Amino acid sequence: MFHALRVSAVERLTDDAVAVTFAVPPELRETFRHRPGQHLTLRRVIDGAEVRRTYSICTPAGPEPLLKVGIRHVEAGAFSSWALKELAVGDEVDVLPPTGRFVLEPRAGHYAAVVGGSGITPVLSIAATLLEQEPDARFCLLRADRTTASAMFLEETAELKDRFPERLHLVHTLSREERQTGLPTGRLDAARLTALLPALLPVPDVAGWFLCGPHGLVEGAEEALRTLGVPRDRVHQEIFHAAGTPGPAAPAAVAEAGPEATVSATLDGRGGSWPARAGETVLETVLRHRADAPYACKGGVCGTCRVRLLDGEVRMDRNFALEDDELADGYVLACQSRPATASVTVDFDG
Repeated sequence: MFHALRVSAVERLTDDAVAVTFAVPPELRETFRHRPGQHLTLRRVIDGAEVRRTYSICTPAGPEPLLKVGIRHVEAGAFSSWALKELAVGDEVDVLPPTGRFVLEPRAGHYAAVVGGSGITPVLSIAATLLEQEPDARFCLLRADRTTASAMFLEETAELKDRFPERLHLVHTLSREERQTGLPTGRLDAARLTALLPALLPVPDVAGWFLCGPHGLVEGAEEALRTLGVPRDRVHQEIFHAAGTPGPAAPAAVAEAGPEATVSATLDGRGGSWPARAGETVLETVLRHRADAPYACKGGVCGTCRVRLLDGEVRMDRNFALEDDELADGYVLACQSRPATASVTVDFDG
């Protein structure tokens, strides 16, 4: 369910990015208490059309929810253009409660992240929460940006390093700007990361890796960790800006969708069954009858529309959001799943 939250602050981070803080009224504090690494879905009607976008929370998790998200302008992006040019303190925005499984609950151990661009946003929340709440934890943050001027939350990460100098290892690389100190300029690809990571930290001792940013960076980091022998269950990823990139499909052999499929769905405890139009996704079928069905990016990236497949088979076009164990447990992305059998049953509440 969306809630109208008032904007309490808008802070310019870079030429193309802002941080937006929302005021949470007392009666919604429990609803909007977030786990470190989660995101918010924002909704706005722009030029007569409803637009939804997900943005990660950058603030630490705690008993009093402080909701601040980072928004970077995307070329031809209706929502990000509005946020950077028009959004102001006092405005109200429709916001869904925090969601997402790219999280780390504070616990002792050594953790690391490889992030690029706006991928710093959820990892800033993860690292700050971990270091503040768990004295026996350490964190290595390797971040990549084009230039210093384009780096989001630069002051916040520097301040975190000042507060925890012995437990936070911060490494910043730039791909388009020469520096006299630090790592050489250049893109962080798989080969470079394979050589670099063992020099930064004891790779086998890291309990959890968090990869976040553009698809190319995350894919390269995942390949490097695989080469270095890191177990798959220690690697967690969240993709940004995957448009136009073919995604990994679910590991199931399914038939082509047929025009006579029926989609049954349970949402907020209420069930229904509806005929699917030829070629449409499960989400599209449900939305024609239940406008409250959850979704955001519709690109297989955010995971907001995750459902459990209870019966039937689907063909999932793209998947950048679900981990292998979620696929094994029967979860699919409704926005990417097209019926491949005469009937399909899903559970949005599962």
